[in-house]
Parts: sequence; structure tokens; C-alpha cells
Amino acid sequence: MKRLSVQVSRCFSTWKTNDGGVILKTSESTQIESVGSDKLTHVDSDGRAKMVDVGRKPESRRNAVASGIVILGAQAFRLVKENKIKKGDVLVIAQLAGIMAAKATATLIPLCHNIPIFNIQVDLQLDEESYAVHICASVDTIGRTGAEMESLTAVTAAALTVYDMCKAVSRDIVISDIKLMRKSGGKSEDFIRKI
Repeated sequence: MKRLSVQVSRCFSTWKTNDGGVILKTSESTQIESVGSDKLTHVDSDGRAKMVDVGRKPESRRNAVASGIVILGAQAFRLVKENKIKKGDVLVIAQLAGIMAAKATATLIPLCHNIPIFNIQVDLQLDEESYAVHICASVDTIGRTGAEMESLTAVTAAALTVYDMCKAVSRDIVISDIKLMRKSGGKSEDFIRKI
């Protein structure tokens, strides 16, 4: 059976383990530090939750990339690699779950805007050295707000799906390091996580 074709160009260029840890390297050679705001945008002056008004912002092309890791352990990893998990092909189903979740982000996160999504890539790669699945999600939009929440939601749902499909084999599975790797577009500066 053919496994997922992993495209790592938008997320990572290499995977390495160092003393049992996993190090991810971005495929970008330039790394930019983001300048953040000193106030929360989803809270009004009285401390109540509010949705940010983006109606006056100009539309722009935006991209966000997030990543995460699911550490399976030796037995579950072997079964995933050999496609012998009883529920089905873990990597394909997790990829689909990530895509579906990205499209449903505004229904899951209360103050998140519904955005038009033009492209979603959810890639999963097996790492034999650490018995892990590395997950990367990239979301593209043209709009008034970014796609960070959609990429993070895609990675989270894919990771939870891997856990769900493998939990009968091991309850010692760890979901780790879900984070924004980079974002571009919009008024704020581009962001690329320093590794």
C-alpha cells in the first residue's frame, strides 16, 4: 500500500534527534523575529471577551504553518509504519482530520473569524529514531485576518487522530510541541520561529 507522500518544503528541511529530543529545522534560511503587541486584542477595556473587528483592514495573501509531534513508542510506531492499526491507515486518516479541522476552525474557537481557505496541506512524517509522527500544516488564504488558528487546529486534530487510532495499543502516547512555525501577510510583520 502506498503511504503518504510527504512534502516538507513548507515546514521542515531536516529531522534530527539530540539526546532523545527532536529538533526541527525550518526550510527558510532567513529568520525574522516578530514584534508583538503589548495588549490583548480579544478583550475590551472592561476585560470582557470581544471579537476583533477586521472589516476595515485591507485584504492580503496570507499563509500560516504550524507543526507538532506525536511520540508513539516502539510498538505503536511499528504498527503505524506497517499499516497494521485495526482502525485503518493512521497517516491518511489523520491527514484528512487535519484538513477537515482547518475548515471548521471558526466553529471550534469562539472568537476566531471564518476565513476563505484556498489551500491546506497537512503532511505527516514518520521518525524512526524517536518513534514519532511529525505533523506539519500549511494554510493559505486571501483575507483580512491570518490563518494561524487554522494551521494550529489542523495540526492539533491530526495529532489527536493519531492518538485516537493508536490508543488501544498504548496509552503512553505523548502529543507535544504544537506551535506556529511561520506566518506571512497582513499588516503585522512576517514571523518565522527561530530554532
